[in-house]
Order: sequence, then C-alpha cells, then structure tokens
Amino acid sequence: MIMKMKKMMILTIMLMLALGVNAQDAVEARKILDKTAAELSKKGGASASFTMSGKYGSASGTINIKGNKFCAYTGQAIIWYDGKTQWTYNRNADEVNISTPTSAQQQAMNPYTFINLYKNGFNLSRKVMGSGNQVHLVAQNQKNSIQEMYISIDKNYHPTQVKMRTSKGWSTISISNFKSKKLSDSAFRFNAKAYPNAEVIDLR
Repeated sequence: MIMKMKKMMILTIMLMLALGVNAQDAVEARKILDKTAAELSKKGGASASFTMSGKYGSASGTINIKGNKFCAYTGQAIIWYDGKTQWTYNRNADEVNISTPTSAQQQAMNPYTFINLYKNGFNLSRKVMGSGNQVHLVAQNQKNSIQEMYISIDKNYHPTQVKMRTSKGWSTISISNFKSKKLSDSAFRFNAKAYPNAEVIDLR
C-alpha cells in the first residue's frame, strides 16, 4: 500500500512538472510571437521575397505588408488585400477577381497573417532551432480553417518559413530579404485606373 502511494505521489509530481514545463513553453512561444509581430508591424510596413509550395499551388515573388494588409506580386498575378477585401489580378487573362478571403486563403499568399491569428484559438509551443526558434501552433477548434502551423523565426525576430496545415493539406512558404519600408494604405487596394481594360468579377 505504501509503495503504491509513493508511486502515485511520484507520478503526480512528474505530471505537475510536465504541465509546468508545457505552460512555461507556451509563455515563451507567445513572447517570441509578440516580438515578431512587433518587428513586422513597425516603421509603416515591410517587404520581402517569398516562395510558396503545397496544396494552394506553387508561386514565388515579392510581398509588401503593413499590419494585416498585404500586396503580393508573382509572375502570374498581383494580389491586394486592404484588411477586408482582396483583389486578385490575373496577368494573362487581364481580369480582377474581388473576394473576401478566409484566414487560410490569406495565409496561402501572405506568410505574415499569423501575426493577427496566434493570440486567440491556438495552443502554442516552441523549439530552439540554431540561433532562432520554431513556434508550433495547433488550433483549439479543429474546424478552424488553419488547423496547425510551424513558424521558423530567426534571432532578429524575422520569420524565415511558415508551414500551414488546412483541410486541404500542408503548404510551405519560405521568406527572405526582409526589409522595413514606408508604405501608404493605398498600396494595398486595387487601382482601376492602372488597369483600364481589366474585366472585374465580384465574387463576394
């Protein structure tokens, strides 16, 4: 009986220690993401190069960001998002699709969308990777459009890779050449005057 009680006490202590480690790990992961979000949000915007592969297709190009706004340029398309509405210009067809994207659709073209997502609805953990960190996010509700993410962050709190899992599978976005940049809000909205012959298709 005494042996059983000792084993129970040891197991309880081990469980408490494990829970304490996990809780501290989540706190550290949030601190890393907080610092990353602050770095990405300062000085009025930023630009970077990106390469994407996975269930949403493959593409590479450049992206401008400012808060939750972004504008991505690839060989096939230009995408503007002003925080609510998205305009996708197909260069070959000379047409623009207007939509209201889900968080997963935003993340598929904007690797920085996570800076507005991680604070609610995700369990966080982290792993040290060289001089940086990898933060793991798992959705608390598996009906969430983004179910899981791995975000690799360098020592300067710049993301270098975002891996995302949705119901369609995994997608990976690699990021490089991050630079702070002063950007106006108008840079994230479609300018019809610049594309006078484009056919506009409203999908909202």
